[in-house]
Amino acid sequence: MRLVLVGPPGAGKGTQAEFIAERFGIPKISTGDIFRANVSGGTELGKLAKQYMDAGDLVPDKVTIAMVRDRLGEPDASAGFLLDGFPRNVAQAYELDSILGDLGSILDVVLELEVDSEEVVRRLSGRRTCRKCGHIWHIEYDPTKAQNICDKCGGELFQRDDDKAETVRHRLDVYAEQTSPLIEFYSGRGQLVVVDAIGPVEDVTERAINALVEATDAAEAALAVEAAQDSAS
Repeated sequence: MRLVLVGPPGAGKGTQAEFIAERFGIPKISTGDIFRANVSGGTELGKLAKQYMDAGDLVPDKVTIAMVRDRLGEPDASAGFLLDGFPRNVAQAYELDSILGDLGSILDVVLELEVDSEEVVRRLSGRRTCRKCGHIWHIEYDPTKAQNICDKCGGELFQRDDDKAETVRHRLDVYAEQTSPLIEFYSGRGQLVVVDAIGPVEDVTERAINALVEATDAAEAALAVEAAQDSAS
């Protein structure tokens, strides 16, 4: 299975990516992982990306695309992959088509984890981080015994700027602006599968896996029918 995972901040993509990749026996590939591997490995692309990062600039699309191309060309991705963080826009979606075309494969499905905006705000703005050990708690879903005191080490808890409600809402606005055209693009191609990502983690995982199995079974059936029609003609 060749799969792209999309969803807003706080949708639980990281958690679900792990479970889904394990279920289908494919590598989980995130753009963050690719960047870190190239930079720490001292590759030419990593050195180039680091120059931009050190200067406080965004890494150009062409560098990111080159890294993705290299990663998808590795042996462990030959039978499938779960890609998280790429593509982020329609232009990158076409680049992914080109990469896969050169590798002799195609994208099977795009899985969107759908979460109500207010639920995302509740999830992220409720997080509290320990200044001492870095553990993340949640005032509603995983509260500490004493308010603002870490159960693990006794450190003080604080709310990161990224987790403040107004910042989360801004991130959601940016996500919607940048990603809505991508969702429409894959929906128009019939490659989009949407899963409700609200509820216990294991329930969301079950829904996602069932939807993916159903989508791939339907695609295989359609290909079989098409092959039979071609044969008959």
